[in-house]
Amino acid sequence: MFSTSDTIVAIATPAGRGGLGVIRISGPDAGRVAGELVGRNKPFKARHATFAKLDVASGISRTGDQVVVTFFPAPSSYTGENVAEVSAHGSPVVLSAILRRAIDAGARLAEPGEFTLRAFLNGKVDLVQAEAVADLIDAVTPLQARAAFDQLEGTLTGAIGRIEGDLFDVIAKLEASLDFPDEGYHFVGAAEARTALASVTERIEELLAQSARGRLVREGAQVAIVGAPNVGKSSLFNALLNANRAIVTAIPGTTRDILTERADIGGLSLALIDTAGVRETADVVEQQGVSRTRETLRVADLVLVVLDRSREMTAEDRGILAETESQPRVVVLNKSDLPTVIAEAGVAISARTGAGLDGLIAAIASELTSDGSDQRDQPAVTNVRHAVLLERARAALLSATGALADEVSEEFPLLDLQEAGHALQEITGRRTSDDLLHHIFATFCIGK
Repeated sequence: MFSTSDTIVAIATPAGRGGLGVIRISGPDAGRVAGELVGRNKPFKARHATFAKLDVASGISRTGDQVVVTFFPAPSSYTGENVAEVSAHGSPVVLSAILRRAIDAGARLAEPGEFTLRAFLNGKVDLVQAEAVADLIDAVTPLQARAAFDQLEGTLTGAIGRIEGDLFDVIAKLEASLDFPDEGYHFVGAAEARTALASVTERIEELLAQSARGRLVREGAQVAIVGAPNVGKSSLFNALLNANRAIVTAIPGTTRDILTERADIGGLSLALIDTAGVRETADVVEQQGVSRTRETLRVADLVLVVLDRSREMTAEDRGILAETESQPRVVVLNKSDLPTVIAEAGVAISARTGAGLDGLIAAIASELTSDGSDQRDQPAVTNVRHAVLLERARAALLSATGALADEVSEEFPLLDLQEAGHALQEITGRRTSDDLLHHIFATFCIGK
């Protein structure tokens, strides 16, 4: 596990050139190290920006810059420790020189996520909020950013805390009954305890019901566009991306390989996959493309089956419909700007004009979320770790409820209830192993 008693330093801004670059220092000697960087002997004023000139030796030359140092004394800082942030011009040469000088002054190069780990250990954030920091940094759609920010603000933490409080009340009453076995006094009856646990279980199930949609928001999904040659798959691919990414011609079999692009569609981060047209062909290269299309079908979270509604259904069309019948799919009736020939049920669009695309995007979101939930109703659970622990808590609660129905001694349901409580505590980090913490924070970027 990381040491938390020394002073750490890292470049907190992305690699590369920029207008500004920030060096973050945290630990007991943060103020002294920052002072050495700019040749200042007196303490920095708390939470004030201090302009200074920096002159750092770098190999055989010297590196200089005009910087701003901001000092945050413990505990009123991001990490809960003394923190100094040095804002310099975003030159990699300058930032590297400052970093080396800070290390020479006694700081240690921070590990990935070590600043946020210290914030967690010092009680500035819980584990859900710490994970939300990483999610917010990684967000590529507004919906992902909002979901992460809601968790950073404590939405899920508050919900878990209220559930845990009600569960603790039942546990306390059952334990009190065990403390007075000779008197035969029960602080809570079996029926009352079952009613209370039913309420707790119901609220956990409500959170779990959101988890599939939440994971979709956080992790995205793979959407494969399939169909016979020349039905407009690549045109639809380009229309959804709002860019001419795939080559479109009137020649059947133009697309011969898998083409993937990530896009924000309806607030969801989706990997759109344009595939080769499915048909029997003697062309060896096209055969490879068709084979890859079928491999893509097996791993896609959703399939868009594209039909040309301006022509009669072909054997290839019917084969693709049959092949994808058991998969999550949306049937797309392309070329709605032309006279309709087929009567297949589906979402009518024109990839050429853009007509119907809003309806298709809504259908994609509805099919992926399974319940048709409005994506604006932000789910509280987006992390698979949280969902697994909620499932564990739910199973333990159901077991305890069954034991209470059998009117056994309080000690038996208590074992299950304590297991449920431990699972809830693991979500927020009140009960977490060092190995898990290392695994979570090692996924962060250095400097955060």
